[in-house]
Amino acid sequence: MKRSTLKVLLIATVLTPVAVYAQPRPGNPTTATVITKEQIAKISATEQPQAVRDENSKVVDIGDGWSMELGVIHRGSTRNPPPAPARPANANTAAPIPCGQIMATPPANAIKGAITHDNQTEGYYIVSGGGTAFIDGHVVNGRHSTSNPDGGPNGPGCGGLAVGSRKVELKVGDVLIVPPGVIHGWADIPDHVDYLSFRPSHGVMKNGWVNPTIAK
Repeated sequence: MKRSTLKVLLIATVLTPVAVYAQPRPGNPTTATVITKEQIAKISATEQPQAVRDENSKVVDIGDGWSMELGVIHRGSTRNPPPAPARPANANTAAPIPCGQIMATPPANAIKGAITHDNQTEGYYIVSGGGTAFIDGHVVNGRHSTSNPDGGPNGPGCGGLAVGSRKVELKVGDVLIVPPGVIHGWADIPDHVDYLSFRPSHGVMKNGWVNPTIAK
C-alpha cells in the first residue's frame, strides 16, 4: 500500500508542473493563425511587376506585447536596376538623422544598400531565385528611419554603407536569420529572388493588422 501511494505521489509531482505550464498565460492569445499558400501567392502576385517590394501578410499577436509577422518579399535583378523615382516636389525635407559610423572617406569596398532594424528579427526562407547577400559588419554614414507603419514591413532602422561585411550565396531552400541591429542586404541578384520572412518583434507592429490584398 505504501509503495502504491508513493508511486501515485511521484506521478502527480511530475505531471503537475506540466499541466500548469501547458496552460495559456492569462491575457495571451488562445488560438492559432493560418496563412494559406493561396494568400501568400496573392500577395506575391502584386509584387512581381515591381523591382523591390516587401509586405507583411498579417501581424499576429503572440502575447506579452510580442507579434509575429510573415513577410512576402520580391526583389528584381540588381544588374539592370530601374531609374530612381523622382523626388516629389512636396517631399519632407527634414534633416536626416545620422546613424552608424561617420566617415569622410569610406573604404573603396564599402557596399551600398546596407540596412539594420532596431527591434525586428528576420528569418529569410528563399522560395524562388537567389543571389549574393551581404551580412554583418557595421554601417557607415547611415541615415536612421523612424518609420513604423501599422503593417510594417519593419519598424525603425538604419540604412547606409556596409563596411566589414561578408558575402553569402543564397538559393532556394536556404535560410538566413538576422537579429536586430545586424547588417543585411543584397549585393547581386542575377534575375530575381522571392522569399518569406518570419519576423518576431516586441512592441513594433500593430497586432491584428491584415494585408489589404488578403483582407477581403
